[in-house]
Amino acid sequence: MPETTNRGEIEWPPKWVWWTLAGLSLPTFLLGLSVPFLGPDEPRYAQVAREMMDRRDWITPTLAGRHWFEKPPLLYWVEIACFRIFGVNEFAAHFGPALMGLATVVCLWLLGRSLNIDYGKWLALVATSTLGLIVFAHGATTDIAVTFPMTAALVSFFVFDRRAVDGESVSRLFAPLAALYMFVGLSLLGKGLIGIIFPVAIISLYYLFSRRWPSKTLFVSLIWGLAISTAVAATWYLPMYLRHGWEFIDEFIIKQHFQRFTTNEYQHPQPFYFYLYILPLMVLPWLPLCVAAIVRAIKTVLRQDENSSPASSLTILAICWLAVPLVFFSFSGSKLPGYVLPALPGAVILCGIAVRELASKSKGWAYAGAALAGITMLTISVLLVTIVPNYASCESGRQLIVAADQKGYSSEPVLVMHSYFYNAEFYATTRLDHDARGKQVRLFGTAEVKDEIRRRGGGVVLVLVPNEYLSQLTEDPHLNAESIGSNEDGAIVAVGFR
Repeated sequence: MPETTNRGEIEWPPKWVWWTLAGLSLPTFLLGLSVPFLGPDEPRYAQVAREMMDRRDWITPTLAGRHWFEKPPLLYWVEIACFRIFGVNEFAAHFGPALMGLATVVCLWLLGRSLNIDYGKWLALVATSTLGLIVFAHGATTDIAVTFPMTAALVSFFVFDRRAVDGESVSRLFAPLAALYMFVGLSLLGKGLIGIIFPVAIISLYYLFSRRWPSKTLFVSLIWGLAISTAVAATWYLPMYLRHGWEFIDEFIIKQHFQRFTTNEYQHPQPFYFYLYILPLMVLPWLPLCVAAIVRAIKTVLRQDENSSPASSLTILAICWLAVPLVFFSFSGSKLPGYVLPALPGAVILCGIAVRELASKSKGWAYAGAALAGITMLTISVLLVTIVPNYASCESGRQLIVAADQKGYSSEPVLVMHSYFYNAEFYATTRLDHDARGKQVRLFGTAEVKDEIRRRGGGVVLVLVPNEYLSQLTEDPHLNAESIGSNEDGAIVAVGFR
């Protein structure tokens, strides 16, 4: 039998190990926040936040001065707050998402503590060492901005449900219910309608698999609780509708929700089974344990009893939490890895329950789990200060713009040729040309570059071009083209007529 304290807490690993692991979690989430932006989304979202801050407008998102209604504002608001504290830079843009990643860990810790202090420690330990959560907490994107409040909402629901099962007073049920509805409202501000669709679907499936009806208190709470969610969400949705009317409905609701889900208009096609290999990568290094935990969870769901014990109930909630986003986005016509991030806490819970049960049986398993988490966090922390900054510099367009500025080309127009250079949205946005929809004006070939120089009255322009097309500029007999710098993303060239 395992050795336990009088609170039911397993005595191994000792407290100093837990404090060491808790200390490692901070650098795991907070190192590497100053790296250049990667991918198309980070620089665009950061630029949207900068423009909203510069205009002192917390409502209307814009990119290059044009309406940008792709996402709701929670990420922008967090970035604006950090910009005011730390200045407009990559660290500030990444700091808020990192805090939301840590807040997700805290939520899972509280979830575990609602059962037993030991469950809380193991759930938090698995969360802080899970690759997917760490990676997306370092990205300035909306995926973590919806995952945190959705996690908080479902944790609040579970606390309420266990109190209701235990027959606690209505006054004890009010706080978690109010938190549930408040965080659903924040989820709507994080990434749109999935902020309410997922919690409702997960909770409904939870009661179905638990073979019991929701309590009367939960049904009654819908009257005032949905009013709380609506009030929170209305801080942005209402003024957006009053300002922009049908333009907002058409772009944000119809195109960014329904067309993005049902079509491939946004050019992110992937096979149906895409998330069946993306999600396992996110669960590393706990994948083998996660597979075994999922099999066990399915058996728990299929049992014919009421599954009302706290651990069984949490297992059922976790499998529902994992399944709903996974199935939903598998049917989407547009797929990106981050879409399925809201399913990851469900997988973390299953792994945390499994490793806790192994640890309760053997010191060896307890120390092995602690060692795996510690090694993972230490390795990631080292990578964040060594490999990741170099990789990001090679992939990002920041160094190209910096190189041009150092050469004295700090005010020249920036053109893009043959490909989009999304990093330029943040690093050179006021010098880029955009079309009526807010997209970069992409040129094809030197003839269009020449026309653009003539339209601007001559002089020198900067051209961002993929490396394979660089020779089109440097070998043109009518152009004086100076290659200033290059990286994996492409090259930047100062171009004028001879």
